[in-house]
Amino acid sequence: MKSAASLGKWGIFLSLLMVIQLFLTGCGSETSSAEEEKAPSAGQKTVVHIGVQGSTGILPYAREKKSFEKAFEKAGAAVEWHEFASGPPHFEALASGRLDFGATGGTPLIAGQSGGVDFKAIAVTTDGKKGNSIVVPKGSAVKELKDLKGKKIAVAKGSSAYNFLYMALERAGLQDEDIKLVQLQPDEARPALDNGSIDAWSTWEPYVTTAVFQTGADVLVSGADLNINAPGFLIARTGFTEEHPELTVLFLKTYEEVRKHFTENLDEVSQEIADAEGVDVDIISTVLKNSEPILSPATDEFKKAHQDQADFLFEAGGIHKKLDTSEVIENRYIEEALK
Repeated sequence: MKSAASLGKWGIFLSLLMVIQLFLTGCGSETSSAEEEKAPSAGQKTVVHIGVQGSTGILPYAREKKSFEKAFEKAGAAVEWHEFASGPPHFEALASGRLDFGATGGTPLIAGQSGGVDFKAIAVTTDGKKGNSIVVPKGSAVKELKDLKGKKIAVAKGSSAYNFLYMALERAGLQDEDIKLVQLQPDEARPALDNGSIDAWSTWEPYVTTAVFQTGADVLVSGADLNINAPGFLIARTGFTEEHPELTVLFLKTYEEVRKHFTENLDEVSQEIADAEGVDVDIISTVLKNSEPILSPATDEFKKAHQDQADFLFEAGGIHKKLDTSEVIENRYIEEALK
């Protein structure tokens, strides 16, 4: 699959990734001055800047409950939240010293490391196996991956689902020329799936579950079915962790407290989020169950999965140098937090 023709399929995705790297490289040189500007003077509270995206995860729920505000107030610190649409903007903010903590998938970490951003991956939040799936319309004749040959498949460029689709095709022995790739964002792909303009859609939660519940779409295959690890991480600005190791541990302890409540009270949490978002509680409940949030050090298995992704991107020309991803993984804070 890694022939010249195969890698051509990744052109748009890899170009986007390289643009991100170039931007981050430029941002990295500004980090020191930005950190000096935001450093609190004597007597002022330390302000902890936390990034958040979406509305159904641990950090969005913690923001709603003010869990971090309560924990950090006892430590004499304040909290400010910053909303992001995806992973790459987290690293722009980390590079400029405007963000201290966040949560993203693995691909933005690789772009950030390649771009020279000074950060650490301080914990694993998910194995990512249920994060991506390929869905087909209700009553579709497509029953197996090999049935995708000759079909129109929608996917958002640069997303984790793009990477997942590539790996799924590889498992089925299909080549790039065997399918018709249609690049669509979720708000465009869902109508196309509903009206039959496409035959399949590679996407992520909550779009998978929403399509299944609202239109009777079927999940053709998920990351769990293919046993594909795509770990997600909590990330931190290195300067903050070195200056405030105790607050870094407190951040992780607070995250774990929220995660435990979240997972042990799924029905209650699902209802709260459904009421707040105006969405069917069954959809929210299924999305949360599929997310299976964890908090773990980066084990050998997770490290290998992340390194494998970086190696592929290097071979494909998506990053300009071969990375040792273990250089940005730091387990000591999570090990301390989980004692």
